[in-house]
Amino acid sequence: MNEPKADTTRPVSSATDGPLTRRRFWQLGTAAALTAGATVLLPGQTTRATAATSRTSQYYFDRAAELAGDNPILTDLVTGLSAGFTVPRPTAPEPLKIFDDVAVLSIGWVSATAILTSDGIILIDALTSPTDAEQTLVPGLRTLGLDPATIKYVVVCHAHGDHFGGAQYLADTYGARVMMAPADWDLLAANQPPNAPTRDLDIADGQRLTLGNTTVTLHHTPGHTPGTVSPIFPVHWQGKTHRAMLWGGTNPPTATADKETYLASAQTFGSRMRRARVDVELSNHGFCDHGLARMEELRGAPDSADNPFVIGTSGTQLFMKVMQNMLRGRILLDQESTGSTTARATLHAAADCGC
Repeated sequence: MNEPKADTTRPVSSATDGPLTRRRFWQLGTAAALTAGATVLLPGQTTRATAATSRTSQYYFDRAAELAGDNPILTDLVTGLSAGFTVPRPTAPEPLKIFDDVAVLSIGWVSATAILTSDGIILIDALTSPTDAEQTLVPGLRTLGLDPATIKYVVVCHAHGDHFGGAQYLADTYGARVMMAPADWDLLAANQPPNAPTRDLDIADGQRLTLGNTTVTLHHTPGHTPGTVSPIFPVHWQGKTHRAMLWGGTNPPTATADKETYLASAQTFGSRMRRARVDVELSNHGFCDHGLARMEELRGAPDSADNPFVIGTSGTQLFMKVMQNMLRGRILLDQESTGSTTARATLHAAADCGC
């Protein structure tokens, strides 16, 4: 992934955001979904098939905005998936255990997620470089009372430098095994970017990675890159078990065909989330889902029964519906922009940002 452009003007949260409990998320999301649904089913409208063929990109962008309402998790997602979005550079948060068995280690605009098992750590992504691994991941884990030498696996969600950059350092220093989907190992071999890890373990679609008492299911979700992977895994909070997902790559790719692949992946993964009863949404880019602000909310109330990352099964499904509508809009925007030099340049700039 190319180095993102800085945007120090975009805040992580506003003073009016307020605490976002699971109940509040459900109220916001359900109200938005009902409002948006009502507009589609009014009497006298054309049939769905006819309407679908005449819909513009703006229809789907408006639909996503309606579903999002004023829920900051979803409005951040709408913004992050919009053409021309510039990746911000928020202040790096201090490391934090966001569940009893999950820690986030971040440099602000990109994060790594440590899944803590009875037999060591499964690390999802490895930040941008060996320096990040040495100066952020390792001391961050130690700050939380965790031993970086117990990292057994580094699961790289996709082959962009901000996700694999520290992986080889962890492999060399602690013997961690590095995992990536075959298509993205091939992508690294073809491009040979700096800090690329040596090819190690392939991730099969639907592969179950078990370490100690924890099993992580790794799903291929191509689109952002050919081998993007998104995990589903159990987490625990206040004596309760939840199911978490982490979407492996957010920014839509440049090519329309790749966006169509991305949309198909979002639809398939949404179905898998439903079957797994996923009720926790996580991201490796906390500015795309209000994640950094939710970390600070949790840091301020560490004993709260309401973990802001637990948004319910309906909330996680709504998250994916907003994503799907934004992708449909981006696909149509490509088609509407055919022949327009200005539009093509804008879409290329958005792809350069990455997230």
